[in-house]
Amino acid sequence: MILCGPARGPNAIDRRTHAATADEVEDKRRMKIQLLSAAAALIALTGVADAHGPTRQKTQQQVEINATPDKVWKVVGNFQDASWIPIVEKTEGSGGNDKDATRKLTLKGGATVEEVLDTYDASGFTYHYRITNVDVKVLPVTNYSSKITVKADGDKSTVTWWGAFYRGYPNNDPPAELSDEAAIKAVNDLYKAGLGNLKDKVEKGS
Repeated sequence: MILCGPARGPNAIDRRTHAATADEVEDKRRMKIQLLSAAAALIALTGVADAHGPTRQKTQQQVEINATPDKVWKVVGNFQDASWIPIVEKTEGSGGNDKDATRKLTLKGGATVEEVLDTYDASGFTYHYRITNVDVKVLPVTNYSSKITVKADGDKSTVTWWGAFYRGYPNNDPPAELSDEAAIKAVNDLYKAGLGNLKDKVEKGS
């Protein structure tokens, strides 16, 4: 006896093809949903990052001086004398050039800036310091740290003044005068004026 299964005509084949097509459509739908979910998650994470607040800014300025590093260092290398910075009227401090030495800068107009020395390397012509107290109306920054380095450049010297800081307004939506842009501009203006005056003082021997 020969047993035969049910006949499978063209309609049965069409049903299988239709089922396969339906599965493919469902797979594509699920994949699209997954991609949309991933995109939404990425957008959400970006929003959280943006809402976290300001980011640390960095900037630097350089000047070339027609003098040896030793000669430049005699002017810029004393932490207790910031008279080469045009806006500074008086420097008071303690600790000399030792780690944790402090200084208080009185600016023209009466405002003050308090700073502490973190590292000092006379042989390497560099030191690193930070501001511990300043009114953001005077310098629109917070958590400011800075480094000054003098390097030989042939028979000349290159002085680099580097800084890292946060803007003056710690929350979101800062006013224009306390924004990242305002902070960067203020620091760059300070550096340019200071380095320009340093160049004049050293080259003129004043």
